[in-house]
Amino acid sequence: MIVQRSFSATEASSNGIAGTLYLVGTPIGNLEDMTFRAIRILKEVDMIAAEDTRQTRKLLAHFEISTRLVSYHEHNKEASGPELIRLLASGQSIALVSDAGLPAISDPGADLVAAAAESGIAIVPIPGANAALSALIISGLSTEKFLFTGFPPRDRKSLTAWLQQLQRQEATLICYESPHRITKTLAVMLEQLGDRKMAMVRELTKRHEEAARGTIAECMAWLEENPPLGEYCLVIAGMSKEESAQLQLDDPVWWSGLELEEHVSRYEEQGEDRKEAIKRTALDRGMQKRDVYNEVMKK
Repeated sequence: MIVQRSFSATEASSNGIAGTLYLVGTPIGNLEDMTFRAIRILKEVDMIAAEDTRQTRKLLAHFEISTRLVSYHEHNKEASGPELIRLLASGQSIALVSDAGLPAISDPGADLVAAAAESGIAIVPIPGANAALSALIISGLSTEKFLFTGFPPRDRKSLTAWLQQLQRQEATLICYESPHRITKTLAVMLEQLGDRKMAMVRELTKRHEEAARGTIAECMAWLEENPPLGEYCLVIAGMSKEESAQLQLDDPVWWSGLELEEHVSRYEEQGEDRKEAIKRTALDRGMQKRDVYNEVMKK
């Protein structure tokens, strides 16, 4: 058990006791979204680790930041990751940045964060712009529960299986997709999810920012008339409670082939917390909640 108190840790770092890993959010398009705190941290750290040093150099030049810049990305993380951990352990402070937005989300920064946490190194978030959440809040869809799923699989078979796992999710779904794959992805989504409401959001914070809202079929028709440009953030409505209830009426023992723990996990995957998942599992099986709790908590 390791408990981090971020500001005590950073004070210790300044006294040469331990290093700190800063996860610094950077703009996703509009440079005015850079925070004062992010600029200060990037100037004060010993080193900046960037996914794309060419892209980051432009950002640093704009804000007159001269801190040493090193490369950390998917193809060199096996070599550079341990070295960065060694430098952090020796007392150096390092800022991790991605090409745009928050580092460690759908990028190799997550591996560095995990290694730093295992080594007891303080990890401090410096919040900033994020494409997924920015798209969600302008989508017009429910923000009560949402699930970020990264990039969909590329081949049709894997994509179909991936969507089948998400079919029963009541949470709003968020994913990224490239312009040359989006049309095929939407076609499979229509097959597997039905014609749900969705929003296609692109060029967030930039001059050509655009949010196309409609059903999946309407968005496909829109793309036929307006060829896709730029990376998209797709926000798709989750399964409605009415649809979920109807499915369970149509298939009242959908859980019959599942172990008790798997049954609870299925509800958790749909966005329920563990307490509610246990309650619903007990209801399905005609069991006492405490019996379900005692059984799953043994594992």
